[in-house]
Amino acid sequence: MNRHLLAAAAALALLANAAQAQAPAASAVQRNVNQQTRIEQGLQSGALSTKEAAKLEREQAAVSRAEARTAKDGTVTAAEQARVNALQNKASADIAAAKHNAVTGNPESKSSQRMQADVQRDINQQKRIQAGAADGSLTTREVGKLERGQSRAERRQARAGADGHVGAHEQEKIQRTENAQSRKIHRQRHDGQKAG
Repeated sequence: MNRHLLAAAAALALLANAAQAQAPAASAVQRNVNQQTRIEQGLQSGALSTKEAAKLEREQAAVSRAEARTAKDGTVTAAEQARVNALQNKASADIAAAKHNAVTGNPESKSSQRMQADVQRDINQQKRIQAGAADGSLTTREVGKLERGQSRAERRQARAGADGHVGAHEQEKIQRTENAQSRKIHRQRHDGQKAG
């Protein structure tokens, strides 16, 4: 009888540890969704120029890279999560500062609309990753791999808008990167690996 209770307690402890490992990944990705949404809203309202959004996307790429590094081994320690939180806090403050400075953008310009579409795609991809982390269809390691892919897409957006203009050819390259990332997210969520 005691042996069965010990086995049950051990199984519960393993499940709890798996849930704790997934929780930081899911919450970090949700924060990415929130920050990308704020960037898109800034572009749509004219509070952000294309150039400002590109700079913010470069910072989001750094956050995604940090998340990828922390999840690489399949676990996220409290210290690693604290470092990611610090990067996200700085990115959040930079978004607020950029949205409230004297620089404005033209949300009706082709360049801004291209950047808006690209950021919306980031939001959608991050939501899919977050959903996979939350429902267990993505392991922490898989979340890390996918965040590395998000970082590539965000860096490409940052480079495209660094001069304040996103051209049609630049957006095509971004879309190819995003399409490849979308396929990876689908494969990882349906590969049969489960968190825990």
